[in-house]
Amino acid sequence: MGSRSRIRWIGLLFGVGLAVGGCGTMSGSKSISALVADNSAALTRQEPVATAVAAETRVESPPVALPSAESLVSQPAPAPFVPVTFEAMPPGHTFAMIASSGSSVPAGALLAQAPSGSATPAPQLDPEPQEYDPWESFNEKMFTFNYNFDKYLLKPVAKGYNVVMPDELQRMIGNAFDNINPVPKWANNLLQRKYKGFFTELGRFLINSTLGFGGLWDIAKQEFGLQKTNVDFGQTLGKWGFGPGPFLVLPFLPPLTVRDGIGLGVDGAMDPLGYFIPFIWDRLGMRIGDTVNDRSLNLDLFQGFEESTIDMYSAVRNGYLQRRYNLIHAE
Repeated sequence: MGSRSRIRWIGLLFGVGLAVGGCGTMSGSKSISALVADNSAALTRQEPVATAVAAETRVESPPVALPSAESLVSQPAPAPFVPVTFEAMPPGHTFAMIASSGSSVPAGALLAQAPSGSATPAPQLDPEPQEYDPWESFNEKMFTFNYNFDKYLLKPVAKGYNVVMPDELQRMIGNAFDNINPVPKWANNLLQRKYKGFFTELGRFLINSTLGFGGLWDIAKQEFGLQKTNVDFGQTLGKWGFGPGPFLVLPFLPPLTVRDGIGLGVDGAMDPLGYFIPFIWDRLGMRIGDTVNDRSLNLDLFQGFEESTIDMYSAVRNGYLQRRYNLIHAE
């Protein structure tokens, strides 16, 4: 009994040992397989997640659609360029940008608007002189007459006068003739708003009439530096905006335009000698004396001009128009 019992316990322990060892081996094998299976499942689960993340983070460029030939042909042409002009504003105004006609810029788009109480704009002066000479055939005949009159009569008389009359006395006579007729210069300086010129001519008259002994000496120029002004009513009309009109040559007169001819008549009407010396022969004699004296002081005025100029008429016309233009547009 004892030995059988011992054998049974040994067999029972051996069986239990085998059972325990077999279960451990099976459980270990299952654990390894489960680990491999779990890793494979984890990898399988992570792949779509990574794909989704990559899909979310990837920025896809939008497809570029190339224009077709039909769309290029049917595309409307761009609007034409319209320049914007800049115009100078009258005195007292600021500069403004004004759109030209047809421009998309509104008319009220100004860089700076003029003050509301500004003065009226100044009149437009005549443009660059153009030799408007519709009476050229008549003018050429009168020019030839005046040229021959000066060459064969006035200049020889002036030469003889220059022989008997000293130069200083000629200058004194010329100063006296200039001093007795200051009214046109006063009036035209005022009409042209040249107030400095007006006071200059007024001072010249007062100084030369007293210190210069009736204007025989130009003391105002020599001692006070007061230069005479060169103004006339034809120049005044030009500053007011009147055009010169046709070129005109009349006998015994210098070259003119119609505007300057009107100015010459107005200046003559302002001559005070016409009201104190009404007799035409007295005034004519003074006029002739002044002309001869002035020509004697300028004997070399046209020296060499005849030899160096082919078309004297055109040269004199151009020179006169340019000179008048510069006088009118001078400050």
